[in-house]
Amino acid sequence: MKVLLTGGAGYIGSHTCVELINAGHTPVIADNYDNSCPEAVNRIEEITGKKVPVYEIDVCDRKAVDKMFSENDFEAVIHFAGLKAVGESCEIPLRYYQNNLDSTIVLLEAMQKHGVSNFVFSSSATVYGVPETVPLVEGMPTGCTNHKDLSVVLLRYFNPIGAHESGRIGEDPNGIPNNLMPYITQVAAGKLEQLGVFGNDYPTHDGTGVRDYIHVVDLAKAHVKALDYAAQHKGTEIFNIGTGTGYSVLDIVNTFMRVNDLEIPYVIKPRRSGDIAECYANPEKAEKILGWKAEKNLDDMCRDSWNWQSQNKNGYK
Repeated sequence: MKVLLTGGAGYIGSHTCVELINAGHTPVIADNYDNSCPEAVNRIEEITGKKVPVYEIDVCDRKAVDKMFSENDFEAVIHFAGLKAVGESCEIPLRYYQNNLDSTIVLLEAMQKHGVSNFVFSSSATVYGVPETVPLVEGMPTGCTNHKDLSVVLLRYFNPIGAHESGRIGEDPNGIPNNLMPYITQVAAGKLEQLGVFGNDYPTHDGTGVRDYIHVVDLAKAHVKALDYAAQHKGTEIFNIGTGTGYSVLDIVNTFMRVNDLEIPYVIKPRRSGDIAECYANPEKAEKILGWKAEKNLDDMCRDSWNWQSQNKNGYK
């Protein structure tokens, strides 16, 4: 299947590109490199031995997107080209609404015009807001009301960490990392002095926030499963993609130090805007319907994260 990957040079997109090629699909990347790097594509080609076409465009640009669709017989789209930093989204929400909504609308318009009906939306567990109970389930059933022939799969995933076991692709944030694991690895690499832990007074087992961390390769494989499902089913389906186990910030720090035999200095800071106490998945639906289940554990996530960072101290630069 020929698949358009928007944001395909990014952290999750690049790993999904590798898994799509491994599964026999033909990916095409669209990326403006706002939060990614062209070198990631070279690394994808190095790992897979396959050439990956790339369009350096903004997916909000209708003319550029239409031209890309005209030049390719896409059979499906996996949409990664969104902004997703929780803290920043609270500070500049309108930019997030504009980018994330406009890019999706432009893609759906192009898909309709060019007869592409399979759509996998790489979403986020933040859509659940502040949950009353955990683990989180997919909730009320929904349907695609504006296009009866469209097949949509929405993956609500939690906190991807880790990297490809080769150490050739991984998370390479611009500037100071917003996410926990790249901050830890940069402290370990000596790029940052110490880790800031935002809040230790949450109602959790050690006072720090609890999340469902998932290995990025497991997440990438879930997107391949979702693509296969979309090709065989019409309508809309939603899946939580996680391990079903919640780990705290200090659980991650301590595991990272243990498996990599490193010390990570940290300091407790005030709570961060937008953060909640606990957020982890009930992934049973994904296992039952998609046949997907996370295979890698927290040790793997911490070990592969450091393998990437230690081989690439400055990321792709």
